[in-house]
Amino acid sequence: MPADREHAVRTVVTPQQMALSLFEDMFDVGVSINEANREIGYQRNNFICEISNVSLSTRRFLDAAHFIVAQEHQILERYDVELNYFKWLMRYDSRNVKHLRSIANEAQGAKVRVTDTPRDREPNEDDIWIQVQMVGLVAFGKGRIRFEVQKDLAKHIRDPRKSHWLSLRIATAFTRSLARAIYDHVQQNVAVGRTDWIPLEVVRSWPGKIGANATIFKYFKRDWLEPAVREINDVSDIELSYETRTESSSSKKIDRIRFMLKRKTSADAVLASLADSSELYKTLKDEFNLSTVQFTEISENRDAWTDERIAQAVEYTRWNIKRGQVKKSPAGYLMKALKEDWKMSEAERTMVSVQSQLRGQESETAVTKANAQARVAESVASIAAKQRAKMDEHATKGRECFIEATPEERKTLLRIWMSSNEGKLVLRRMKLEPASVTDDVILNHRELIWYVGQFVFLRKQASVISS
Repeated sequence: MPADREHAVRTVVTPQQMALSLFEDMFDVGVSINEANREIGYQRNNFICEISNVSLSTRRFLDAAHFIVAQEHQILERYDVELNYFKWLMRYDSRNVKHLRSIANEAQGAKVRVTDTPRDREPNEDDIWIQVQMVGLVAFGKGRIRFEVQKDLAKHIRDPRKSHWLSLRIATAFTRSLARAIYDHVQQNVAVGRTDWIPLEVVRSWPGKIGANATIFKYFKRDWLEPAVREINDVSDIELSYETRTESSSSKKIDRIRFMLKRKTSADAVLASLADSSELYKTLKDEFNLSTVQFTEISENRDAWTDERIAQAVEYTRWNIKRGQVKKSPAGYLMKALKEDWKMSEAERTMVSVQSQLRGQESETAVTKANAQARVAESVASIAAKQRAKMDEHATKGRECFIEATPEERKTLLRIWMSSNEGKLVLRRMKLEPASVTDDVILNHRELIWYVGQFVFLRKQASVISS
């Protein structure tokens, strides 16, 4: 297959299609999603990390549902997929239908809250507070699952602005609810390398139900926190550590925790770190519409395909698009540029710079010319407005003179005006017969009295001058 054709085919493979293909290959032989040999995931909105008090199975249920929502070309009223495929996405191996229904029930109760109320004060009426249900209707039947997600939420799932990459391979590998909860909550802090100080009681609430002895720190650390940190470091794409402190120097009770974290160098981590580099990721995703297959290929070659090399390939591809050299798939051309290490030479860069300067000078000249024309037009409009205002003033004064005139004077004025060229033209345009134009008609016709007023004013001015 020619290279261009190969890239064009790759471009149309969606994450949904790839996931279905992997499912078909792996389900029959009993291989779970966490053992898949290719990446499956999506850009997840940061605010979804704030879900608390839900079990590990429920988090997996929501991951699978939101993955399906994220892959659709448009927001749907209801999502309908094969139940075995959905169970595979959430790594649910049991045939216990009753338990699966209980998970769906808990997922329907999962909500995320967004507020601008500071933690150190009570809310007031001016504070913003939004609560969103993570999944609505859920229905099982005839080997399929149907579910609904609120449209406003689906919009943010499909087009997340502040987001991070969630790998379903990694997410389904967790076996400890606290490990998965911590992993979720620290995702948006990976780029900065650490979280803020978090109250321990908040961390304890993240995984849902937890043992009574967890209220005592030494047991919480031994039975929950340390095993969770070990699992995160073993199965995920980040390395995690933590430190604790007391609320005050006079207290011995540990009640604050802060997590330190960094990306590993695995393929999964490289893809996630690429997503962390929001500008570069947005360029590849939004401008070139790279598929998950292509992102995976980039992640597998990140040792050679550095940010600098990707940026050079982007620059080269953009330049050739403007020159009309890219005939088919910009994404395919970009991938070929990456593989072949195509980049702009210094001579080409200089040529582009000179052309840009020339276009800038032409644009500046055009702007100067347009500004001069605008000033002339503004001046003409200003003069015209002054002339119109002056004529309106004359018409008003003439109207007053006409009203104050005697019936004989009005009759004479109208006879003279209607016999003038201007009067004949106005009456013809208004389709009025001279015999039908009386004082009352004149005074009740706003446009007609304007012309008559002009005439009366100018005639009176001439009379004043001659006398």
